[in-house]
Amino acid sequence: MTEATCRRELELEIPAETVQKAVERVAKEFARVARVPGFRPGKAPVTLIRRRFAEDIKSEVLQSLVPEQIERAVTEKKMVPVTRPEVDKVDFAETGPVKFRATFEVLPDFELGTYKDLEVEIDDLKIEDSDVDKALEELRDRAATFVPVEGRPIADGDYAQLKLKGIPAGGGETLDAESVLCHVGGEETMDAFNQNLRGANTGDHKNFDVAYPADYPDPKLQGKTYSYAVEVLGIKEKKRPDLSDDFAKDVSDAKSFEELRAKIRADLEAARTQRQNEQAREKLLVKIVQSHDFPVPQALVEHQMDTRLERTVRSLAAQGVDPRAVNVNWVALRNRQRERSNEDVKAELLLDRIASAENIDVADEDLEKEIAVLAQRSGESATAVRANLTRQGALDRMKSRLRSEKTLDWLFKNSRIRTISKEK
Repeated sequence: MTEATCRRELELEIPAETVQKAVERVAKEFARVARVPGFRPGKAPVTLIRRRFAEDIKSEVLQSLVPEQIERAVTEKKMVPVTRPEVDKVDFAETGPVKFRATFEVLPDFELGTYKDLEVEIDDLKIEDSDVDKALEELRDRAATFVPVEGRPIADGDYAQLKLKGIPAGGGETLDAESVLCHVGGEETMDAFNQNLRGANTGDHKNFDVAYPADYPDPKLQGKTYSYAVEVLGIKEKKRPDLSDDFAKDVSDAKSFEELRAKIRADLEAARTQRQNEQAREKLLVKIVQSHDFPVPQALVEHQMDTRLERTVRSLAAQGVDPRAVNVNWVALRNRQRERSNEDVKAELLLDRIASAENIDVADEDLEKEIAVLAQRSGESATAVRANLTRQGALDRMKSRLRSEKTLDWLFKNSRIRTISKEK
């Protein structure tokens, strides 16, 4: 046993008297129901039963006595196991004690250091007029319309309406689109499209290859080369609305353009404050983790690594990407999560200990509010959501998460947050 990890090995012994009583009890149970040739049911001598069913009796005795002995030892040593004990080196003798080794991981026992009145620095990013202008331009882009262009070829800035078919080199699923807009000359557009569509007219047909880089945003296209057959269906210009009171009314509930500007600034300020608060909480947690040195159970780290990998898979699926079709070394990706997962587990253990020290808990109304939010998002009743969470065993996890969040809020309120200027 080493204190450098959370792994514990206990050499345990069950007294001979306890073992003998258990053997006699189990043997009698076997004798009552066992069928032995030459004897009526329940009439075979116990001595014969003990010889004939020795291994079965031994197994029953161990199953009844070993867990009890482990639980007794764990309680005496004030350990909190996080994995099911693995039992080996079993030395069983009917007339003597049973000896065995139990190996498992436990929650670490550590002293809680300083966690109150900490100081962290966060970025003081001011909201400038240019930030408001950028948000307004984004609104104009979303409200823009596409107007057909006639009598001239495609120029940079135009949107070519295309019918296309792409065949991947080496075979595979083709890309087909009956009508898609391509921003010619745009930074987001692959250069092969720009070069081949610039100067083309409606009705033209083009054939060209496109080699996508390994870091292309769409995982389906990363590192692949496609041969495209393209027909130009039309040419369009993007027309953005003028900044006016009418524009403000169309895109929001503002009554004037100036009111819209004021609303955008207020939203940006609120988002800035939210980012700063999140940054402060993250830095506080990092500071607390770095100031505490203790081992964490590797079983919990492995579970956290799986959780992180599942998030990646769900994110891909949400984007319409089949994770099985992505050229990713999932084992290597999972292994790269180990260090961060180790810190995540350590942070959760610290938050749990701080919550206990400060009597921070989750009230029933806190849980009900969270369930109500989930119900509103899913369109189900709160009763149905609670039933699903209970069936999945997720209520305790939700309560644990809410407790951690409340503890982080408490740390934020009991720390000194200093803002520093940062060049944008």
